[in-house]
Amino acid sequence: MDSDRGGRGGRGRRGRRGNRGGEDRDVRLSKSMSYALRHGANQMGLHMGSDGFMFVEELLAHPQFLSYSLEDVERVVATNDKQRFKLLPHPEDGRLQIRASQGHSVQVMDLELKPVIAGSPDCPAEAVHGSYLRNWSAIQQLGLSRMRRTHIHLAPGLLGEKAVISDGIEFFWSDNGVLLTAGDAEGKLLPKYFSRALRLRPTRSILPLQ
Repeated sequence: MDSDRGGRGGRGRRGRRGNRGGEDRDVRLSKSMSYALRHGANQMGLHMGSDGFMFVEELLAHPQFLSYSLEDVERVVATNDKQRFKLLPHPEDGRLQIRASQGHSVQVMDLELKPVIAGSPDCPAEAVHGSYLRNWSAIQQLGLSRMRRTHIHLAPGLLGEKAVISDGIEFFWSDNGVLLTAGDAEGKLLPKYFSRALRLRPTRSILPLQ
């Protein structure tokens, strides 16, 4: 978090590494943007449109982001390995906007999600959800829950052979290739859809289902 002063509007352009616990400064910016764009806009006094977009200049004017520049934001968006964010110019005035690709706990009207159609080439035969072993007992009994978020997050890889789509549960692809579902009416994917559960550490092993 230290370097020569300069950059946009007199704001400091600082190095990518900080001294708070040795955490990369870009990682901190990514985490802060994720919180603001997925969960905390209202509490932070930031305006987010119904489509999930927020003007970058307004984000950077917030006290939590005063040490960052537009260059920092553009770099984090471009280099994020999971493509968590999307930058677009506003269609009317060209002002740069940003939104999170998925992971919201607030309602967003249009994330441009692509429906997954059963039998289509982009419909994965299976899907996988990663979690911690300490959560397995609850997941085993109650299934996966979207909790406070709008979707359960999955990746192509351990579910589909149990006909989850044919039971009327909808799936979508996000812009950044994450498989999303709101689950059933209670926001869950029940254990009946699980094909298997794997423990990856310390050694790879199969966990018992119900």
